[in-house]
Amino acid sequence: MNRRRTTLTAALALAAGSVLLTACGGGTTAGGAGDVVAAGARGPKINIGPDQHRLHGTEDPEIAALVPARVRRTGELRIGVSADGSPPLTFHATDDKTLIGVEEDLATLVADTLGLTPRFEPLSWENLFVGLDSGKLDAVFSNVTVTEERKDRYDFATYRRDQLAMEAKKGSGWKVRGAKDVAGRTIAVDSGTNQEKILVDWSKENERAGRKPVDIKYFKKPSDTYLALQSGRLDGFFGPNPTAAYHVATAGRTEVVGTFSGGGKSVQGKIAATTKKGSGLVKAYAAALQKVIDNGRYGKVLARWGLTGEALKTSQINPPGLPRTAN
Repeated sequence: MNRRRTTLTAALALAAGSVLLTACGGGTTAGGAGDVVAAGARGPKINIGPDQHRLHGTEDPEIAALVPARVRRTGELRIGVSADGSPPLTFHATDDKTLIGVEEDLATLVADTLGLTPRFEPLSWENLFVGLDSGKLDAVFSNVTVTEERKDRYDFATYRRDQLAMEAKKGSGWKVRGAKDVAGRTIAVDSGTNQEKILVDWSKENERAGRKPVDIKYFKKPSDTYLALQSGRLDGFFGPNPTAAYHVATAGRTEVVGTFSGGGKSVQGKIAATTKKGSGLVKAYAAALQKVIDNGRYGKVLARWGLTGEALKTSQINPPGLPRTAN
């Protein structure tokens, strides 16, 4: 997505988790105090505690040799992540200090493969790019979508599909595949996002076809959005797929009724490790990502966060991105 804003805060996720822990005999919590899963749900629990037992990679000397000497000498990989992210991308564990999420897990696999120690720098969305421009950061792992405009200044090594999701109340029986499926529906979306543009375009398409437009709603707080969804005041919430997948897994009261490319019909959006153009690092990132894709560690990381549906088979360098926006 073009704009990386949160749609479900860590606080909301943790609040949901605190009342949905699945207990077993003896008064203990299944999987430990940091594990959260919807009551009665099947499948793996999501560990949101500070002790992540994070999956690690092993150094590949041939791939590590692709890293420029100036970076190798430091022994570190300085990685920018979101300071205000949402689960399961980047968020704080139950200790309110430790950064966890799928971004940290994948970045750690890359750093391990390159024989470097990951050092995470939580920054605002704008300052992530400032950090790359200034040389403060070697990479950004923060749900950044490849766009043609961004390719002018940055290099990309892809690691996930950019997916959007329509989330509805569980048992709705609703399936969303395109414009006609949302005609006359009341749907919440965050302002200034790709999903808002897609929803607006769908609404206009419906009007041109003689169908009812979409009643688009905006909420300031994620908690207000989900309250409206549960009470029936909303038919759906259109947002990032990772956020929806996490909320479905932890709250158990909603379901995903449709997924779409973050690039709309024009291109399959892709999320990528981002580095300053010409830094000499992008080949190392792509090779490291391909290594962990091939050895299965990548798939295990996506599975633990419920994001298997966003998996890629190949890490591409600077693939076709979202089209340029008109000035």
